[in-house]
Amino acid sequence: MSRAARLALAGAAAAVVALVIGMIAGGRAFPRIIPGLPDAGAVVRWGLPLSKLLMDLTGLLTVGLLLTAATLLPNDKGMLGKPALHYVKGASWAALAWAGAAFLGIVFGVADSLGRTVPQILDGAYLSSYATQTTQGVALTLVVLFGVAIALFSRGAITAGTAAGLLVFALVTLLPVPLTGHSSSSPNHDLATSAVALHLLAIALWVGGLAVLAAHALRGQPQLEVAAARFSRMALWCYVGVGLSGVFSLVARLGAVSDLWTSEYGVLAVAKIVAFVLLGYVGYWHRRRTLAQLESGKTRAFTRLAGGETLLMLATVGLAVALSRTPPPEYVVPADRAFDLLGFPLPPEITVANVFSLWWFDLFFAVVAAVLAGLYGLGVRRLARRGDRWPPGRTVSWFAGVALLVFATQSGLARYAQVMFDMHMIEHMTLSMIVPIFLVLGAPVTLALRALKPAARKGDRGPREWITTILHSRFTKVITHPVVATAIFIGSTYALYFTPLFESAMTEHLGHIWMTLHFLISGCLFFWVIIGVDPGPNRLPYVGRLLMLFVTMPFHAFFGIALMMTGSVIASGWYEQLGRTWGDTLLQTQQDGGAIAWGFGEIPTLIVLLAIAVQWYKDDSRQARRADRRADRTGAGDPELDSYNAYLARLNRADKAE
Repeated sequence: MSRAARLALAGAAAAVVALVIGMIAGGRAFPRIIPGLPDAGAVVRWGLPLSKLLMDLTGLLTVGLLLTAATLLPNDKGMLGKPALHYVKGASWAALAWAGAAFLGIVFGVADSLGRTVPQILDGAYLSSYATQTTQGVALTLVVLFGVAIALFSRGAITAGTAAGLLVFALVTLLPVPLTGHSSSSPNHDLATSAVALHLLAIALWVGGLAVLAAHALRGQPQLEVAAARFSRMALWCYVGVGLSGVFSLVARLGAVSDLWTSEYGVLAVAKIVAFVLLGYVGYWHRRRTLAQLESGKTRAFTRLAGGETLLMLATVGLAVALSRTPPPEYVVPADRAFDLLGFPLPPEITVANVFSLWWFDLFFAVVAAVLAGLYGLGVRRLARRGDRWPPGRTVSWFAGVALLVFATQSGLARYAQVMFDMHMIEHMTLSMIVPIFLVLGAPVTLALRALKPAARKGDRGPREWITTILHSRFTKVITHPVVATAIFIGSTYALYFTPLFESAMTEHLGHIWMTLHFLISGCLFFWVIIGVDPGPNRLPYVGRLLMLFVTMPFHAFFGIALMMTGSVIASGWYEQLGRTWGDTLLQTQQDGGAIAWGFGEIPTLIVLLAIAVQWYKDDSRQARRADRRADRTGAGDPELDSYNAYLARLNRADKAE
C-alpha cells in the first residue's frame, strides 16, 4: 500500500474516531428512548452522521483536487499538466462518491425523521416526498444532482479554466446542506447563515487543498515547492476566515458565554477551538521552517508535517459533524413573529435619526466591503512603493462607493428596507445606480493589472493572467455586450417585482443576499459598459454611450409609474406577517416606492453625463497630444488639417489674383 493511501486511511480513521467521541460527549450516541415513541434504531442513529461525514470528506476531497489542478500546480498557457489532469480525473470519482453519500443522507434522513428503520422507508414513497418537499431533503437532492454533474464534466476537462469553473461549482455545492441546518433556525439566522457559509468555504479550500498537497508530496510528484508556496499564501487567509466566521457563528447560537462549558454544544465547540489553535501553530511552523527546507530540496520534513496537519484537520471535521448533530443551547427569545422573520425586533417608527443610528451588522456584505476596500488599498500601496502614480480621483471614487455600500447594507436603511417598500426601493436604487458608478470610476481592473506581477513561470497563470483571461473570455464578451448588459439591468427589475420572486427573496436570508448582490453586480455591469475606465471587450463610442443611457433610463421611469398604478400590494404575505402598526399603509408605501424609482433616475443620469463629458474631453485631448507628438517626430502634420490649410491658401491666392 502506498504512503498516500495509508494517509487517506489514517485520515478517515481520525475523522471517524473524532465523530464517535463527539457523539458520546454530545449525548447523541446513546439518547434516552421513551417507550411508545418511534425509534429508528442504532443503524440510523449512527448511519446518519457517518453518511454526513462521508459527504463532507468527499466534498472536501473534490474541492481539494480541483483547487490543486486549477491554481496550485503550474499550467502551460492554460492547459493542464499531467499531474493536474490526474487530479481532475480523481475529482470526477470523488464527486461521484459525494453524490452517493448525499443519497445515503436522504435515506437515513427519512428514517430518522419518521422514526423507522431503513427497510421500512424503502418500501413506500417516503424517499421522493422527503427529497422534494422538505428543506433538508431538497438540499441533499441538489448535492446529488450537482455531484453527478461535476463527475461528468470533470471527465473531459483539460484546461485550467474548466477546472476553475468546476471548482466554483463544487464550492457552491457545499452550501445547501449546512445552510438548512441549525443556522436557518437560529434566532439570529442572518448572522448564523452568513457565518456558516463563509466558514465552510474557507474550510473546504484549506482542508481539501492541504490533503491533496500532502498526498502530492507522499507520491513524490513534481513542482511540490511551487504548489506548497501557493497554498501557504492561501491558507493564511483561509485560517483568518475560519476563525472569524467561527466566532460569529458561535455568537449567533449561544445565549451566554457560560454556554461554552455548561452545554454539550459548547463543550464540542471548545474542542473545535482547541484544534483550530493547534492547526494555527502547525501552520506557523510550516511557513517558518518546512517551506525553506522544501525550497532547498528537503521534502521529508514537509511531508511529515503536512501529513500530521491533515490528520488533525480531518479529526476536526469529524468533531464538526458531531457538533452539527448536537442541538445548540436553548435560550429565551421574544415571542414575536417579526423577530422570527427578520432576526431582529421590528424597528421603531421611522425617522431620519433612526435611519442613521439603528445600525445592524450584516456579516456577508461587511466581508464584501472589507475585501473591496482592502484589496484596492493594497494595490494603491504597491504602486506607490514602486514609484508609480495612481490618480487620486479614482481612489476617492472607489472608497466613496464602498462607503455607500456599507451604509446601504449596515445602517438603519437596511433595517427599514426589510419592513417598508419605499425604503427598500431607496436601498435598491442606491445599490444598483449610485454605488456602481463610483466603483466603476475607480478602475479596479486597471489597478489590478498594474499592481500584480506577471507569473514567475512563462506560460503559467497567476492572478494577473487569470484577470486577463477572464476579460477576454467568451462569457465576458457576451455579458458586457450593450444589449445584454441593458437587458439584465432593466429586465431583471421587472422580473423581480412583478413575479413571486420578490416575496421569496424577502422570506429567505439567502434569497435576500442574492437579490441585494444582484442589484450591485447588474449595476456595475451596466455602468462599466457606459463609463468604464477599465479595458473591456465591447467599447462603445461616446455617442453610443449617450444613446444607451438615454434609451435605458426611461424604462426606470416606466417601472416607477407601473408601481404607482398597481392596485395590489406586492409581497403582501411578507409585509403582513411583520405586523407593522406605524407609518403609511402597505399600498401607500408601495406607491411611494414607485415615485422614488421614477424620480431617482435623474441623480445617476446627471453623474453619468458629467463622467462621459469629462472622459470625452480627456480622450480628445489625448488624441490631440498624440497627433502633435507624431507630427514633431515625423515632420508630417495632420492630413485633414493640412488639406484644410491648403484649401484656405488657395482661396487666399485666388482673392489676391482678382
